[in-house]
Amino acid sequence: MPESSSVKTALRRQLLANRQGIAAEVRRHSDRLIGERLLAWLEWHPVDVLGVYWPIRSEPDLSEAYEVLAARGVKLALPVVVENNASLRYNAWTPGEPMQKDAFGVAIPVSSTAVAPQAILVPCVGFNRQGFRLGYGGGFYDRTLAAEARPLAIGIAYTMAMVSFAPDIHDIALDVVMTESLQLEAGD
Repeated sequence: MPESSSVKTALRRQLLANRQGIAAEVRRHSDRLIGERLLAWLEWHPVDVLGVYWPIRSEPDLSEAYEVLAARGVKLALPVVVENNASLRYNAWTPGEPMQKDAFGVAIPVSSTAVAPQAILVPCVGFNRQGFRLGYGGGFYDRTLAAEARPLAIGIAYTMAMVSFAPDIHDIALDVVMTESLQLEAGD
């Protein structure tokens, strides 16, 4: 049975508070471990174009991994909200290129060159053992993953964000979830 909206709202609030409370040195160490896990996984599952994210609200910062990937020749792209009830568009981006703030205050590329990533990194407020993600509630990633040409979805979170919740009917499971200490693959 799907969780009520108020239950998910309370869960989101608690998870965000927990994430905000991670000490800076622990966060940096965890971010490095997640980045290393991602780089190792992509060695075995290479992609030409990877959709990444720019961290907000204490999300894991994988900028060091982004630089390594760009140096390896992987084309990176950042998500852009085109309209409220649409899927995300990904614009080409290289670390160090200029960025601007969108209407939500999120950094996006100045470049408007749209690309189609084969895989995308999806930041998670929370996630469950079945690979379902709890996000901020806007549905942008769910709509993106519901598209016909669905990219591989790699959830990124801290291990403390693994919680038990029932997915809603519109939720789409991630293919992989990576944290600093675990990796869940679809079907595990």
